[in-house]
Amino acid sequence: MGPEGPGRGRRRTGTKGAKGTRAPGGSRPGPGRLAPAGGPARGPARGPVHGSARGPARGSLLGSAHGPARGTWFLVLPALIPILVLSVGPLLYGIALAFTDAQSGRTQPTRWVGLLNFTDLFQDTLFWDSFRIGLVWALGVTVPQFFLALGLALLLGQDLRLRWLARALAIIPWAMPEVVVGIMWRLVYHPDAGVLNETLRSVGLGSGDGPDWLSGTATALLAVIVVGVWAGLPQTTVTLLAGLQNVPRELHEAAAMDGAGAWRRFRTVTWPAIKPVALAVSALNFIWNFNSFALVFVLTDGGPGGRTRLPMLFAYEEAFRYGQFGYAAAMGLAMVAVVSVLLAVYLSRRLRGEDDR
Repeated sequence: MGPEGPGRGRRRTGTKGAKGTRAPGGSRPGPGRLAPAGGPARGPARGPVHGSARGPARGSLLGSAHGPARGTWFLVLPALIPILVLSVGPLLYGIALAFTDAQSGRTQPTRWVGLLNFTDLFQDTLFWDSFRIGLVWALGVTVPQFFLALGLALLLGQDLRLRWLARALAIIPWAMPEVVVGIMWRLVYHPDAGVLNETLRSVGLGSGDGPDWLSGTATALLAVIVVGVWAGLPQTTVTLLAGLQNVPRELHEAAAMDGAGAWRRFRTVTWPAIKPVALAVSALNFIWNFNSFALVFVLTDGGPGGRTRLPMLFAYEEAFRYGQFGYAAAMGLAMVAVVSVLLAVYLSRRLRGEDDR
């Protein structure tokens, strides 16, 4: 035999065609035991693997199981900064202003007066008259608004023809700004050319010049309450209609099969289901109506003779007509405190009544 060339006849190991080769010791190489030349082991390596792709690392941007990471605050800041700047900041500044004698056009520096503004406020009969008018206004709008909205929501929840059109028309007042609503209703209440007086004269209930609804001391507050009910009716209706959609239809069918009439089905099935929604929307409407400003300002500007001067109008006059910023801030803080107490008592009684049942 001739001499063999370099590398000729040598045994190859670790190559693709070396199937069935045995590792030292007579055992066949298994996954993870023998790594081929130039590559990692075919099987998964034993032992802990750090930084694997199975889950986020402990210091990831979105946090870990022990708590949120610092990166989460960057996601909250775009929504948190406007709230702090536009809501929390002015609120804290207004609370601090209530304990000072801040006035417009004053050359002397503002001084800290403590509770002097609140002492003067509790002795101000005009403020308490406006507060009483505000309570009458808020209750006079919230109560009929709720019952009318409930009836309208029950009607719109039925399978009627053109129900979509009725729902669209019902939310039109909600889409109108309060200033536009006020101007429109001033035209309706106009004593000479108003739609209301023209309608009354056409049916024989009036002659000559009709009553001036917004300038009469006996009719001004009632006329403003009617506008408030009309303007806030769509919001309450949509909220209650959304609550009615969550009432299971099977409960109504079962109650009807048991012989329950419409009123009994409403009292035993519908009302318990929408009661939390009704409680929430009534509380929010009361707060909103008590703090109302633009609608009454456009309609009557607090007249006649202060018969429609709501607390917010009174505070506005003290701040921007008479320049008493500290006194107006104390007025606003007192209104917030009183309304908060009234709502806390109201909600606690309602929730306690639900727990007793």
